[in-house]
Amino acid sequence: MKARLGIALLNLLGRLPLPWLRALGGFIGRVLFVLARPRRKVALRNLALCFPEASEAQRRAWARETFEVFCQTFLDRGWLWSGSEALVRSRVTLAGAVHELDGDAPTIVFAPHFYSMDAGGLALPLNTTREFTSIFATHPNPVLDAWFMNGRQRFGKVAMLNRADGVKPIIQCLRKGGLLYLLPDMDYGPTDSVFVPFFAVPETATIPSLSRFARLGRAKVVALYSRMTPQGYEACLTPAWEHFPTDDHVADTARMNRELEVAIRTMPAQYYWVHKRFKTRPEGQASFYR
Repeated sequence: MKARLGIALLNLLGRLPLPWLRALGGFIGRVLFVLARPRRKVALRNLALCFPEASEAQRRAWARETFEVFCQTFLDRGWLWSGSEALVRSRVTLAGAVHELDGDAPTIVFAPHFYSMDAGGLALPLNTTREFTSIFATHPNPVLDAWFMNGRQRFGKVAMLNRADGVKPIIQCLRKGGLLYLLPDMDYGPTDSVFVPFFAVPETATIPSLSRFARLGRAKVVALYSRMTPQGYEACLTPAWEHFPTDDHVADTARMNRELEVAIRTMPAQYYWVHKRFKTRPEGQASFYR
């Protein structure tokens, strides 16, 4: 019941003018920055590890802003997932190398965890008729699970593939000429991870799925970086990465992190710093979050 009421409230708030909604989200974010001490500590620790050259005041300002953006993008799901198509199109734009979506070449869209990733996920099916797939893990609350699934599949030919179903349906979709929306930049634990540099942390657990899926699916890779703007969202496609994948999935994964670093530096507060990105350490190394 609480989940249904929460979704109904978000849908109602989604009818507000966007500046009002963003102001509300910013206020909630500033309150959470004070109250949500564990997540605040995680964000500050991540920023200290990744930006040791920045001043403590600068990192704290980014952390405060990241809470604001988190809440603003969460409230925006009210209109992203229940507003009219015309409204969503007026606020969500796709820019950059859009021509990479033409044709039927198997394509993986590397879509890292910027807070605007759900807007980016809608920008693609709004601008292409190609089949579009993504990978998900089931939410334990069935009401919220249905909300996430319906919202992310509301436009175009979108199919959500369960991570538990394995690799085969993912590769089948790619080889049929589909688009795969892939988010492999979180710490998913030690299983299947490799340790490669990410910012100033030389050994960061990262899953090499981008390289492996590209090789198995004979797919090109483009990146989609989604940014929150005062007008809504802009999702920007990069040209296809040259010389990717290679036969070295570890080197490919290190390159993925380097490409992501460049994008994060253009909007440091909009990345998902509240996640314990460095929780998995090589054997014998102490946790960064104690």
